[in-house]
Amino acid sequence: MNKLKKIQFKNNNEFLSERPVFVIVMDGVGIAPDTESNAVKNAKTPTLDMLMQKYPMLKLKAHGTAVGLPSDDDMGNSEVGHNALGAGQVFAQGAKLVSNSIESGKMFESKAWNEVVSVKDTGKTLHFIGLFSDGNVHSHIDHLKAMIERSKKDGVKTVRIHVLLDGRDVGETSALDYVNPFEEFLAQLNSDGFDAKIASGGGRMNITMDRYEANWSMVEKGWKTHVLGEGRQFESTAEAIETYRKELSCIDQDLPPFVIAKDGKPVGKITDGDSVVFYNFRGDRAIEISRAFEEENFDKFDRVVFPKVTYAGMLEYDGDLHIPSRYLVSPPEITGTMGEFLANTGVTQYALSETQKFGHVTYFWNGNKSGKFDEQTELYEEIKSDIVPFEQRPWMKCAQITDRLIEVANEGKFRFMRVNFPNGDMVGHTGNYLATVVSMEALDLCLARIIEAIDKVKGVAIITADHGNADEMYEMDKKTGLPKKDKEGHYKAKTSHTLNPVPCIIYDNFGSDSYTVKQSDNYGLSNVAATVVNLMGYEAPDFWDSSMIEINK
Repeated sequence: MNKLKKIQFKNNNEFLSERPVFVIVMDGVGIAPDTESNAVKNAKTPTLDMLMQKYPMLKLKAHGTAVGLPSDDDMGNSEVGHNALGAGQVFAQGAKLVSNSIESGKMFESKAWNEVVSVKDTGKTLHFIGLFSDGNVHSHIDHLKAMIERSKKDGVKTVRIHVLLDGRDVGETSALDYVNPFEEFLAQLNSDGFDAKIASGGGRMNITMDRYEANWSMVEKGWKTHVLGEGRQFESTAEAIETYRKELSCIDQDLPPFVIAKDGKPVGKITDGDSVVFYNFRGDRAIEISRAFEEENFDKFDRVVFPKVTYAGMLEYDGDLHIPSRYLVSPPEITGTMGEFLANTGVTQYALSETQKFGHVTYFWNGNKSGKFDEQTELYEEIKSDIVPFEQRPWMKCAQITDRLIEVANEGKFRFMRVNFPNGDMVGHTGNYLATVVSMEALDLCLARIIEAIDKVKGVAIITADHGNADEMYEMDKKTGLPKKDKEGHYKAKTSHTLNPVPCIIYDNFGSDSYTVKQSDNYGLSNVAATVVNLMGYEAPDFWDSSMIEINK
């Protein structure tokens, strides 16, 4: 059993070893230059401003290799960010794992791949469903293309692709930049009896990719579109995109579902005997659709028909519940997490967020594991998110989260409390600048209440983020460092995460003379775990990344 060892504070101060420690994650709040694009800086945030000026503040890397992604051109995301925060280590993550598996050929040698391409022997269809972009947060289009090419090489004759349009991890209206070259790619492959077509699709925030059971109707719409072939019909994906844009003026992530049809018949319904690959590597928005394909006694919506297919995910999206049962690439085995060490040491833990980020302070924080390490010492609480467009209610549930956190802090039952406020990320993803400013101002009001409560219990807090988003609400010109404008002089909204560092504030009014904050330009999110346990009076395991403080012994 992995336990933490005690350290001795200056003057053997037992108070410091017993007081509560908080980690407050301001999801999507990065540090960026002060431009018209920066909704964090331009919002009225007197509490956050004060914290950054008065208390030790470090900048943490939250993207690229610092969180296990292939290169520093890869933006961070909430999944890998919370993995790093909770694990205290950096593990090779989804995109890198999949790319390595494809390049080495290991994926195509796996039992799962050979099972899904067994349709070559029956004349049935191989379907691919997933996020259709190179955003490299949930998926990458190059992975899809590699699998389609290999399926032809392996003898599959019919392939259908069900595209979930992005506009969130990439440009908000960039769908045709992916669709048109992809259609050319398919046209070049379609020879010698091989037939690959896009069969259906829709925006990622409209169909299929719900998470944390926030809105099962999204998955139901996806099921009807991909499986049943029900929905508005078009001759091509480009026609669907252009038509919806003209009629609805919506960005890619919000586009309604569409079905590609020929002579009034869908070209790619999913039927008995087919194979289906969900090619996202990130787990949170892949679990629900996987359950719909695999669970015999599924009750979240009426599937109408339940085709018997060979279903595989790109990865195992939930290691405890084994969802899905078949996957192409084994996920990183994240072991030795902070939650596990604290549980084994007997430290009481509390995790809180609203639905949209609840899994991040539980499942992802614990190394992609569902459930608790110790039922007796841990409590996880979820506040249900509203099912409305986030820009219409940009404060989300931050007040309710704050109310509950303060209640729990005052009860004095937990030594370690972690909480996620989704505002900066979820509202930032809408591309609505004004709404994101409001979301930051609402969060700031909550921070003021939280630090007052922390002082009341003589606690210490690490106030940080998992990646940037709200800090760049417009597309930026790399040469000038300023927001881009179109011909009419309007800014172009940016809905994706950023490559910017995130703040890490150590808020402590009672014990800061017992340690020294070590300044460095090389800290990342994985340095938080060791810092947390040091603040509790424990040594960090040697295999964790270093603490950002040094105890004055």
